[in-house]
Amino acid sequence: MATIQERLNILASTTQEAEEGTSLTQELLEEEKRKASVIDYKMVTFSLAGKDYAIDIMKVKEIAKAGHFTYVPNTLPFVLGVYNLRGEIISIIDLRKFFNIEVEERSDDALENMLIVTVGEQTFGVVVDGIDKVVGIQKSTIQPPHPLFGDINIKYISGVVEAQRRLYILLDIDKIFGVRTAEEEKAMEETTKAQIMQRQAEAAELAAKKIEEEAGNASKPAVKPVEEQIRQETVDLNFISDSLQSLKKFTISSITENWARKRYLEWKKERGEDKTQLQDANDATAFLKPFYSRFNETWWSEAYAKEVLKALPENNAKNIVVWNPGCGKGMESYSLACVLRKKYPTAKIRIYAHDIDLLSVSNAPLLVVSDKVSTDWYQPYLTRTVSGDYAFNKDIKDMIMFEYHDCVHTNSLPPIDIVFARDILAFLPEQSQKTMIDDFEEKVKGNGVIFVGDNEEISLPGWNKKQSGSIGFYSK
Repeated sequence: MATIQERLNILASTTQEAEEGTSLTQELLEEEKRKASVIDYKMVTFSLAGKDYAIDIMKVKEIAKAGHFTYVPNTLPFVLGVYNLRGEIISIIDLRKFFNIEVEERSDDALENMLIVTVGEQTFGVVVDGIDKVVGIQKSTIQPPHPLFGDINIKYISGVVEAQRRLYILLDIDKIFGVRTAEEEKAMEETTKAQIMQRQAEAAELAAKKIEEEAGNASKPAVKPVEEQIRQETVDLNFISDSLQSLKKFTISSITENWARKRYLEWKKERGEDKTQLQDANDATAFLKPFYSRFNETWWSEAYAKEVLKALPENNAKNIVVWNPGCGKGMESYSLACVLRKKYPTAKIRIYAHDIDLLSVSNAPLLVVSDKVSTDWYQPYLTRTVSGDYAFNKDIKDMIMFEYHDCVHTNSLPPIDIVFARDILAFLPEQSQKTMIDDFEEKVKGNGVIFVGDNEEISLPGWNKKQSGSIGFYSK
């Protein structure tokens, strides 16, 4: 593909050599000049492993050279540590390690090239090999991505563009950190609305057939009211199941069916028999509100912590392994770690805290607590930082290994003593639910225990559900 400059040179040469068609050639030349002068997109260019990359300049807060990052234990391999950027503590991500690009060993005092980027409301330092310059282009010249470009997953590439005789791979920083753009949110909402309208049309067609069948069977004995009610509830619940899957990725299966049926009856009373269908994400959120376990994604109360403590099994092992998939922002993992330390004061405890939210697991090791929380039952496990904030002490932090990992894929974990997986199974596809439960059966020790959500039920051969106060768990 010829560059703009090459095309300009060709056109200029043609203008000089040909007398015929001079006016037309001049028009083309002026058009190319006009295009070259229009810049509606700027990108910051940089290199990774000898290849040219770029990101939207609107995502870049500044560029910097820095080193001596503060190491944070038990973080992901591509998290180099934290850095004080003029009073703001930010996480430093090595983009090379994130993409599994080999990095040469460097001395501790070496300065790294960093792009300071904003993702949502978070600020990160992104380390690259070298930062080049700012390049202005026409947005229309960006071509769709292709698997042949770059050594990274195509889902992280928003496009490729040629500028100044170089081919740049344009990275989508939002997708790297798992953040949906406004356009993607809107597209998802429109798709969901279309799916709901389609299901409503199918329901109307089903109702019409039902009326037709009833008219044709007028002479036959009427269906018993109870049987008819059960049949209608099943049909309605199927539509609700489809809507929850589309709107919230919530799966009604054997794990959640009992709760869903009970909730549907409550929902019908709340909304009325003719208004049970879920019209949008707000309806789905309202339907699922009673599903979530107590203290989900928030700090635990002392009373709840005592209940979990009482439900934990006696275990005299020197090493205790815990799996906490779906750890989110880390509040559950830290709360669990404090309870485990109280229950097993002399054991070496390792909590594998997994999540697919990169922002959450990257920031979890830096989590601080409010003054209110610091005076609660957490107090013995906290320490005050130089900035005056309260954070968990080294013993608690060393217990937890936060990892960016999809738990339905291969889990190379040692034999597990405790699984703490609240409200995660329900948000997996049915086949993934089975895969994860198979992992429980394979990896949990004979004297181990499994905690799932308050409204989730699992079935494992040889395992029984037991109750300790209001806490349910599974053991052999």
